[in-house]
Formats: sequence, structure tokens, C-alpha cells
Amino acid sequence: MRKEVILITGANGEIGHGLITQIGAEKRARILAMDLKPMDECLEVYCERFILGDILDKMLLGRLMAEYEITTIYHLASILSTKAEYNPETAHEINVEGTINLLRLGVELSQWQGKPVKFIYPSSIAVYGLPDLKTKVSEGKIKEYQWCNPITMYGCNKIYCEHLGRYYSRYYRQLAKDPIKNTIDFRCIRFPGLISADTTPTGGTSDYGPEMLHSAAKGIPYECFVRKDTRIPFMAMPDAIKALQLIEKAPKENFSQLVYNVTSFSPSAEEIEKYVKVAFPKCEITYEIHHSRQAIVDSWPEDVDDSPARKDWGWKPDYKMNRSFNKYLIPAIRARYAQAGCN
Repeated sequence: MRKEVILITGANGEIGHGLITQIGAEKRARILAMDLKPMDECLEVYCERFILGDILDKMLLGRLMAEYEITTIYHLASILSTKAEYNPETAHEINVEGTINLLRLGVELSQWQGKPVKFIYPSSIAVYGLPDLKTKVSEGKIKEYQWCNPITMYGCNKIYCEHLGRYYSRYYRQLAKDPIKNTIDFRCIRFPGLISADTTPTGGTSDYGPEMLHSAAKGIPYECFVRKDTRIPFMAMPDAIKALQLIEKAPKENFSQLVYNVTSFSPSAEEIEKYVKVAFPKCEITYEIHHSRQAIVDSWPEDVDDSPARKDWGWKPDYKMNRSFNKYLIPAIRARYAQAGCN
């Protein structure tokens, strides 16, 4: 008899760490974790099984379908924005082709099991592309359907995969002689910049926020690659995990759309710096603008409208800016690096 599990790809990433820890602590589901890198030891206790494997490996995914009854797929694996710009074709292959493989797996599982498999997909504010700073300031909170003109490969990948999710969920093989009765239940969240105390930044263009904080805790000088007045939305990692679980648990009939913004606070780089300097007075933070990365961040909104998520599935952040830094990030990061022998 096949075991009922949830599949989490990109398990070793920032979101994967928090999600596996939370679901594992609740003991509400068996976790089948997958990543290209070996599993961190702290996560092993929560997982039914860890698979060292590639989402591009169709044979591997086929074996998983035969062995497990997968009820939910959290597809977290991706190449993030900055790394994607150095290897755009590789990023497209992993971010798009890998997603298609998982969507196809979800459809086949849904047909086999006789009920839709939930497909939870984290997208990004990188899907937006505002033309200039004047527009960015004047537009204020951006809705999901506005300014979806990304200027990065990562943003292009994400907006395309949102459309793929909509297609596989609602229109898959719509002209076939025998229409598919059971397909996936696609649910997507567009995340702002995420800041975690538990993992270090891994190649996101919004990572100047967490990089500033982690560098200060380690006693390493930090050169911020954006201007002091740069402003985009951010969220503490516990709220990101909360959002994923809320959208996964919500009744399907509550959804008025498939793609939702979520956010918490929208600080400038200088406002983040002030919090960091209060906590770590000896830290050295300077600004050395990387003009290409600055242009990317400038194309993202200052804030997003997350009212549909609040209305449809009860989204509300627990961590605004003051609580994020003073109650979560700073204490946890200080303790982490103190154990490692840093300042």
C-alpha cells in the first residue's frame, strides 16, 4: 500500500527549512523531501524520506508517483534572481522545465488518486516591472494584475509558471476527446523579499536586507549594493511559512483567484540599516551601488496590495517591522552566531 505524503522540493532552501520544521513539529503529515544538495541534519528527523535528486529527472518523479500517494506538492526548488541573471538558460531550464515536470506529476497523481493534488507554488515580486522610479512611487500598492512586465529571467520564469499553473489547473488538454476530470488544485503566493534568522541568503536580489543583518552579526563589513532610499516589501520567514500553510489549508471554494500577493512591511535600505546598527553598534555598513542590480530592484513595487489574500483565506502577518527585527531576527541571529564564536 502506497504511503500518503506531501512532497517538498527545494527542501534545503530558506523556505524549505521553515516549512519542514513547522509541518514536522505539527506531525500532521508525512514529508517526502527532495533537493539537489544533501539534507541538513536538523531536518532529517521530520522527514519520512529524503531524496537526493533533480526535478528535471522524469524517471525519478515517475518512481515517486508509483511508490507514494502524494496529496500536496510544495514546489520550492528554483534558481533565484541574481544567480539566474548569470545563467539565464540554466535558470529557465530548472525554473520552468522543472515546474512543468512537477505540474505533470500533479496531474497524473490527481487522475490516479481520483482527487486533485494541491500544488502550492511560491512566486515573487520579481514578476513586476515598473518602468521608472516616478511610476513606482506614484503607483503605491500594486495589485496582482498590474505591471507584470519583469526584466529578469527569474521574473519571466515565475510569471510564466503562474500561467502554467492556471493552465494545468483549469484548461489542461481542453480539446482532448476525453477531457481530464481530475487535475491539480494550483495555489500561488507572490512573496516579497524574505528575511530568515535560520538560513543565510542564497542569491536573491532582495538579499541586501538579510545580508546586512547576517554580516553585522558575524562582525563582517558589508557593502550594500542598493541606494539608501531603495524601498521594496519584505516579510519575516515565519510569516512566509504561515502564508503557505494558510493557502494550503483554505477551502477551494474560498478562492477568487489563483495567484495572491502577501506582504508585511516596506522599509528603505536605510531603515533596515538603523535597526541593524541599534542591535550591532560596531557594525560597518557602506553603500556601493551595483547599477544593474539597483535597476532590477527599482523595477519592483514599493508595496503590494494583499487584500484578496486577507479576504479569501484569512492572511494577516504576525510580524510587522519592529517585531520582525526585535523579537525574531536579531535575537535569533545573535544567538546563532554567538554559538559559532562570532561577535
